[in-house]
Amino acid sequence: MKNLFKGTLLMLFMIPMSFFAQNQLSGSVSETATGLPVPGVNVIIKGTSTGTITDFDGNYILQNVANGDVVVFSFLGFATKEIPYTGQATIDVSLEEDAATLDEIVLIGYGSVKKKDATGSVSTISPEEFNKGAVVAADQLIQGKVAGIQVINGGGSPGEGAQIRIRSGSSLNANNDPLYVIDGVPVDSGGIEGGRNPLATINQNDIESINILKDASATAIYGVRASNGVVIVTTKRGKSGELKISYNSTYSYSTINKTVDALTPVQFREYVNANGNEAQIGLIGDSNTNWQDLIYRDAFGTDQSVSATGGKDFYNYRVSTGFANYAGILKRDNFQRTTMSAALTFRFLDDHLRFDINNNNSIIESNYSNRGAIGSAIAFDPTQPVYVDDQTYGGYFRWTNPNNNRLNTLAPANPLALINQTDNYGKAFRSIGNLQTEYKMHFLPELKAVLNLGYDMLSGRSYGGEQLEFVSINADGERSPSSYNNVQNKENRLLDAYLNYNKYFEGSGTNIDLTGGYNYQDFRYPTTFFTDDGNGVIVEVSNETRLNLQSYFARLNLTQSDKYLLTLSIRRDGTSRFTEENRWGNFPAAAIGWKVNEENFLKGSDIVSNLKFRGSWGITGQQEVGDIYPSLPLYQTGTNTVAYQFGNQFVQTIRPQPYNTNLVWEETETYNAGIDFGFFDERVTGAIDAYERTTTDLLVFTNNPQGVGFSNADDYNIGTLENRGLEIAADVYPFRNDNLTWRLGGNITFQESKITELTLIEDPDYTGLDIGGIGGATGNTIQNHQVGYAPYSFFVFEQAYGADGRPLDGVYVDRNQDGIVNEADKYRYRKPASDVYYGINTDLNYANWNFNMSWRGSWGNYNYNNVDSRLGYGDALLIFDTYVTNGVENLLETNFTQAQYQSDYYIQDASFVKLDNASIGYTFDSFLNDSNSLTITATGQNLLIISDYSGIDPETYGIDNNLYPRPMNFVLGFNFNF
Repeated sequence: MKNLFKGTLLMLFMIPMSFFAQNQLSGSVSETATGLPVPGVNVIIKGTSTGTITDFDGNYILQNVANGDVVVFSFLGFATKEIPYTGQATIDVSLEEDAATLDEIVLIGYGSVKKKDATGSVSTISPEEFNKGAVVAADQLIQGKVAGIQVINGGGSPGEGAQIRIRSGSSLNANNDPLYVIDGVPVDSGGIEGGRNPLATINQNDIESINILKDASATAIYGVRASNGVVIVTTKRGKSGELKISYNSTYSYSTINKTVDALTPVQFREYVNANGNEAQIGLIGDSNTNWQDLIYRDAFGTDQSVSATGGKDFYNYRVSTGFANYAGILKRDNFQRTTMSAALTFRFLDDHLRFDINNNNSIIESNYSNRGAIGSAIAFDPTQPVYVDDQTYGGYFRWTNPNNNRLNTLAPANPLALINQTDNYGKAFRSIGNLQTEYKMHFLPELKAVLNLGYDMLSGRSYGGEQLEFVSINADGERSPSSYNNVQNKENRLLDAYLNYNKYFEGSGTNIDLTGGYNYQDFRYPTTFFTDDGNGVIVEVSNETRLNLQSYFARLNLTQSDKYLLTLSIRRDGTSRFTEENRWGNFPAAAIGWKVNEENFLKGSDIVSNLKFRGSWGITGQQEVGDIYPSLPLYQTGTNTVAYQFGNQFVQTIRPQPYNTNLVWEETETYNAGIDFGFFDERVTGAIDAYERTTTDLLVFTNNPQGVGFSNADDYNIGTLENRGLEIAADVYPFRNDNLTWRLGGNITFQESKITELTLIEDPDYTGLDIGGIGGATGNTIQNHQVGYAPYSFFVFEQAYGADGRPLDGVYVDRNQDGIVNEADKYRYRKPASDVYYGINTDLNYANWNFNMSWRGSWGNYNYNNVDSRLGYGDALLIFDTYVTNGVENLLETNFTQAQYQSDYYIQDASFVKLDNASIGYTFDSFLNDSNSLTITATGQNLLIISDYSGIDPETYGIDNNLYPRPMNFVLGFNFNF
């Protein structure tokens, strides 16, 4: 009986113990698409902080799991899985890639943040969203894709540079380019001798994502150069697992679709016969030559790249190489690029110690065809032949003086001779790399130390000159062709050292992410020029300049209850550009956010899946004026023409350089209010941002007061500039299922800029700062900075018109009605910057088919048509009796006889809508075998332009003068993965 009683008590005791038993769970996690293990997956018991992560083989062991618990498997880029625990000993999980989560993490300065927790205005563009086609630079990938950022390519040459403006630009004379950060290295955005677009030095196939930081809250952590926004370019990393190889191959065909409307040979003969004198009429030739047809061509290009990725327990790697060779539509123009990159990651001490090594190298070789041929092809007499029997100038027809065989140096040169008899070559090398070490403290895993050592090295050479037959014969019957050979180097060294503490406090529901550190960046510009001293002797001129930037920074990201967000940051920057007293500046920022969808009254809503309100304020700095040493008293050696003779020797003079010891930081203060939204399970997503930005102490290069300084002009801190705007971006998924996904995306930006102060003292007679030089009129400008107007406003006379509606030759409106027309009657009329710009894009995926299309446009932007103003009047054709030049058809509309450069007639509406690209592709999932895939894509670029602008392309920097035409491109691409 006693034993029975004891046994009963033991059984009763074991029942509740077995009910609350804590068990061990193990298993593995793999990737559905490849079957490869996935290391670093979070395995957590839902609703608790109990969890672990998978090892390098994808294996895990989870302790203290009870019946009824839900085990959550999550990893960036994969759909989260939740599996109930019912006593299993093993649970193996296969995770699927989830496009919706791939962009959840956005990069910010010195770290990253979940997109849903971002308080600043940040946009992320992934490879799936990049523009397709014959793309060789990062700026082309994002054109028209992001609200608040405008990209204008400089022309149609392959690898051409671009003007990138985030929220208009905050300066007048200082650099308005954004700060570019490539794999953690803030790089020099300027070019190099022999190079082209600096952003073309990175192989576009190596880019993983592009993050754009727009408001001060996001950019202030970069303080020193972030007033115009930050573009963070991240290249691809390796993945652990078996070796995987990807091969990309594209082939392009380019053709010109519009040329300048120069007079035809028939029109030209009629005009000269009707308006020319006897000598000029006698110069008309017998040929019918279309010079523009002769200098342009259909062009072909190719881009080949291959990458390999893989890894083992403690490391992963990715290496790639690429070769691009694109011919330009201007004859002889050619861009050739070779790239090599490597990304290595090593993990030690149970993932507490991590090393990331990145290196991107490129070699660019260029044949810069002489772009003077573009203007010459418009202006050259179309009745003259291309070639003549006389071989004096290589058989090309050239205008010579009537009494000898020497060239008429005032006349335009034969366009084909300019291309074929002048050489312009370039070769540039760039290497960007860094080593980033990250150590999570063993005694405190929430605290990690990061050391980032980086560099950006550029070297380049441009060389060429005139061939012997191109040059005129001198009085002695000899020729003196010129040549040049310029060598340039740039060195950029970086050190970042910072600590980051990131911890979630379960009891209070608070997450603290605190970062603080030090930044050191040193730029050196050793330069060597080889030039002709004027006596046929090539001399070497060497120089080196240096810019040093140092900073201390700190940032706090605070999240409470996954609803309320706070970001505070401060950066103290120092620059060697200013004197010691003015060297340092402080740049704070603050932002708040409220995730309304996490409140109880919206949580679980079938309609609202995401709703976040944001607000931010911050101050950023600018010190990047044209001169490296604008505040220091320096001297420069004078030219040979100002040498003094002492006996039989000539000594060069030394002259003082202009400088201003009172220069201080230009500061930009920004307010931003934003809303992030998502509805119907993220079928409708987007963001709305409104901003106001004020820049004070503008760094302006302006005229010195009489008797002040050592030059006519110098840098000063004067003026205030205000920018404000509204940005709207949205994506809509009309269909989204396993077989069909259709996305419609768009963005629109409304912007306004105005100068509110421009002098140190009020001067009612101050007419503003003239800028914007134009061709055909030496020393003339067409734009003006003035208080109360947009920057770069056109400053012109108001054209008078006759009863027939045609402009009157040389007649302008007396705007102030004082009885005379003079400079006092000029007014500010229109501006180059658009009031509104927008992008519309769509993706359609059905089974293995993919189609995408991108449109882009702007409204309210105006151009000065310098082609028409320079070649649209009679004297431009018939000014000399020894040669005649061609003009444009606009001459027949105006009948101007004299130049009217300052007329508002030439200010033209340049609003446009462009079909940037359209692409269709098909993927063979099992090509050759089950593990291989092949995607074939056909793309058209620059397919359609809708605009009332009379020039060949409305998209310029505001002054249209001999633009290199942007071609229409057709591209066939192949992507092979195995």
